[in-house]
Amino acid sequence: MTNTSKDNLFILIKSLSKSEKRQFKLYVNRLGVNADAKFLALFNLLDKMHDYNEATILKSKIVKKQQLSNLKAHLYKQILVSLRLNPVNQNIRIQIREQVDFATILYHKGLYKQSLKILDKAKSIAIAHEEKNIAYEIVELEKIIESQYITRSISDRADELTVQAKELSRLNVIASKLSNLSLQLYGIVLKSGYVRNDAELKLITDYFNARLPEYQIEALGFREKLWLYKAHLWYSLLIQDFLACYKYASRWTDLFYENEQMIFLNPVWYLKGSNYLLESLYLIQYKSQFRKSLEKLEKTIARKDFPRNDNVQSLSFLYVYVNKFNLHFLEGDFSEG
Repeated sequence: MTNTSKDNLFILIKSLSKSEKRQFKLYVNRLGVNADAKFLALFNLLDKMHDYNEATILKSKIVKKQQLSNLKAHLYKQILVSLRLNPVNQNIRIQIREQVDFATILYHKGLYKQSLKILDKAKSIAIAHEEKNIAYEIVELEKIIESQYITRSISDRADELTVQAKELSRLNVIASKLSNLSLQLYGIVLKSGYVRNDAELKLITDYFNARLPEYQIEALGFREKLWLYKAHLWYSLLIQDFLACYKYASRWTDLFYENEQMIFLNPVWYLKGSNYLLESLYLIQYKSQFRKSLEKLEKTIARKDFPRNDNVQSLSFLYVYVNKFNLHFLEGDFSEG
């Protein structure tokens, strides 16, 4: 018997909402799959199970033991395809990737001009939404296609793509170094907690400064600034500088409010930044700003265009109500809390 916690297919099926299960069955019907198809029968069986039990699956005679692994892999893939088609799960990244896939198909058919047109549009969208890794991939694909689609303007076009590639590469390197530093510091926070003496303080400070890349703040985009503020936040938390935590958590959330479309593209990071801001305000006992920040968070979450998937809704509920309790503790209003 496979342990439930280790069976990814079972976990995925149990994570589906009623509407997602309904959409999957509609998707299967559109494929023209027979209602008795093995992977659909397996889906229905697993959906009814409370705990994963391989013996029960084999006893149902849906599939032979030697075929079970392949059937589960096929079902897993079909569920993911169905989820990908669900409007709830559509976002800019998926849309850009889809356009790149279309452009690649056109390229392989020798339709270079059409491919380049789609790539240019996808690249503009990627850059506008701070998806610089995808934008760099697009530029590299454009360079490959341009080398085969010869025109009189190829020299100017080559220069343009070279400049774009260099700039995107530079920013991607900075973002990578900052994200590495942020992740490493977060790992230290989880593993070791706060610094406990001057020796540990020096060790963490030297570690941070040695890995912080050189940058000019005005030359950084949204993504690079976000990783920069995260890294500073973890460092400040490690050394117990809670005023600095407030400073960088404020910059983190302000970055989202100044680039509102990013709230809806990256709702989890917006929510986490807001929670760290509220935690910092709680630690420094800044009551009035705590209330203002919590109200601003609630107002943003209440917007009709705020994402509504299960993960975002769970985090929204958790962060709002935990911090409502903290507000009562701050203000000493225990009768209402």
